[in-house]
Amino acid sequence: MSDIEPGESRKRSSFWRELPVLVVIALVLAFILKTFLIQAFFIPSGSMENTLQVGDRVMVNKLAYTFGDIERGDIVVFSGVDSWDPEIEVADSGNLITDSLRSVAGAFGFAASPNEKDYIKRVIGLPGDHVECCDKQGRIMVNGIPIDETEYLYNGNEPSEDNFDIVVPDVCLWLLGDHRVASADSRAHIGDPGGGAIPIDSVVGRAFVVIWPVSDMGLLTGPEAIDNDEIDAAQHERSVKQESGSSSP
Repeated sequence: MSDIEPGESRKRSSFWRELPVLVVIALVLAFILKTFLIQAFFIPSGSMENTLQVGDRVMVNKLAYTFGDIERGDIVVFSGVDSWDPEIEVADSGNLITDSLRSVAGAFGFAASPNEKDYIKRVIGLPGDHVECCDKQGRIMVNGIPIDETEYLYNGNEPSEDNFDIVVPDVCLWLLGDHRVASADSRAHIGDPGGGAIPIDSVVGRAFVVIWPVSDMGLLTGPEAIDNDEIDAAQHERSVKQESGSSSP
């Protein structure tokens, strides 16, 4: 004679019938969150060290720039489709199940996806900014204002070993990695269409927190040393001078 009461048996049977429904609901909610609100991303390379380490998982706010403006110093995730080549190559294993699981894990930020085309970099220049390297102290200048990057720049790195002098195109961003010698960023694509800048429409959202591993957990905030108001004022002054110069007889 069974020790399981009829009522308990019915409860167990009901649980197993409801389980697939609960799994589907959980997946749908996760998909909605990932598509419209927040998404986890896996850090596959060292281009943002020491701010972000290889293997870190970060959460990205996809609504950050729906209700606010992009600022210099923000860390953003963006799509490099049809513009930048992948920083890492994740080869297919040749096993359909393994590759499918890897793709699912990549979609939810648990691993690097095959043919990864999403990038994470720091915003240095906004549309219309004049960005150049470097002044006599070796600092990058934005609209003639040198920016102090010691807060996040990788130890031992110069702001840039390559000189450049660009004006960021309209509706585009100039983006650099914190580990400058290990980052194939806007500097590496100056000769490409767009001059290395990335369209704002390609931005997925702003990275705002590291969620894994526990040792790296923490908020990702904008650097205090970058004075966006001062740089904006310098850009406005430069624009006024250019307009007055073009209107002179």
